[in-house]
Order: sequence, then structure tokens, then C-alpha cells
Amino acid sequence: MAEDLTVTRELVIPGSELHERFSRSSGPGGQHVNTTDSRVELSFDLANSPSLPEWLRTRMLDRLATRLVNGVLTIAASEQRAQLQNRAAARDRLAALLRAAAAAPPPVRRATKPSRGAKERRIAAKKRRGVTKRNRRASPED
Repeated sequence: MAEDLTVTRELVIPGSELHERFSRSSGPGGQHVNTTDSRVELSFDLANSPSLPEWLRTRMLDRLATRLVNGVLTIAASEQRAQLQNRAAARDRLAALLRAAAAAPPPVRRATKPSRGAKERRIAAKKRRGVTKRNRRASPED
């Protein structure tokens, strides 16, 4: 499956940059998993990929730093019995991971102060709660 991997409309990873490795899988399948190499490890060299612009590569390397080994991102899939289904699952997972890492950072939050009315409502709610708790106490004359 040397197809290109579409991450977003603008970002497409060529199939030649993806490396698949197959091995025996654990999980469902009984004796079937003992005889077939249905587990898929899909690797993508993020640090040395020529298909990524430099600004995007640095953003992705920062966000995926805990998942990378020497700049290579590896996804394993062994949930299905069939190798083809595991290949598709690994490609989908890799695309989702790269899509999340390539997303623009959220806008910077501007610090604001609560309004006077909000402060008053908060204090009034605290006073009501205190009265409720005070009324639950056993009175000393009991």
C-alpha cells in the first residue's frame, strides 16, 4: 500500500516516506494469529521528511516530542485479524496524529477581571451556602 497519506487538504505525505513492518499479532484470531503477520507498524521519519515545510516540521516535532524516537513516529495496529484492516487503521491513526500536531495553536487568552456584579453574586452565593451549613449544625442547647 504505497499510497499517499492525506493528512489535510494542504498536507499529503508521499507513500515513499512511509515504512511498514509486519509481525505476528496477539489478540483475536486464535490459531490464525500464530500463522499470519497481521500486526502493522507504520513509521514516518518526521525529522527528515522533505514533504513538510520547515515551520510545520518544527511545530510537529515540538508537539510529538514524547512519541518520537530519533525523529521517527511509529504507529502500531493489531486490533483486527486481517493485515489489510490493520494497515488502514494504522494509516488513519497516523493521519489523525499528524493532523492534531499540525493544527494552528489556539489564540492567546487575554486576562480579564471579573465584573463588580460577578464579584457580588459570588459573595452572595458564598453567604447563602454558609447560612445553609450553619442551619445544619446541632444547636448548643440540645
